[in-house]
Amino acid sequence: MTRSYDADFAAFATAAIPGLSKSAYLICGDWHRAEDAVQEALIKVYRAWPRVERRESLLAYTRRATVRVLIDGSRRPWRRETSTDDLPVRLVADETGGIDDRDEIVRALATLTPRRRACIVLRYFADLSIAETAETLRCAEGTVKRQTSDALRALRDQLDIELTETR
Repeated sequence: MTRSYDADFAAFATAAIPGLSKSAYLICGDWHRAEDAVQEALIKVYRAWPRVERRESLLAYTRRATVRVLIDGSRRPWRRETSTDDLPVRLVADETGGIDDRDEIVRALATLTPRRRACIVLRYFADLSIAETAETLRCAEGTVKRQTSDALRALRDQLDIELTETR
């Protein structure tokens, strides 16, 4: 790979990592797994970089690769590394309750299947349309609608809040 490719890729990766990492975290509920998935996806993009002709679709390709890494990893949990020592959890009170709410939502997302979690995160956090979500997950738009509806219903039951399905 030439230096111009490296500079272009570095600029793309620097801009894409924060959003991809946040989406990946919401899908898997673990910052370390999320960062690993984003790194694996970026490795795939880097390898294909010289062959990529449509640079405007790179973010969508990288997002799709990240979601695939996370879903594939959830299907093969025995291949994941696990830590052996549990660190004590120290809870810090949040004056506004925002962190508690966020933690509750992340825990609720963790109860969903990987595909439903991906639908919720891509639709409502990454703000993708139904068509873009279907393309990212490589499934039919009807599947995205159904998975999203089922996921919202499960979240509603678990969180006892009103979520909107109008998107």
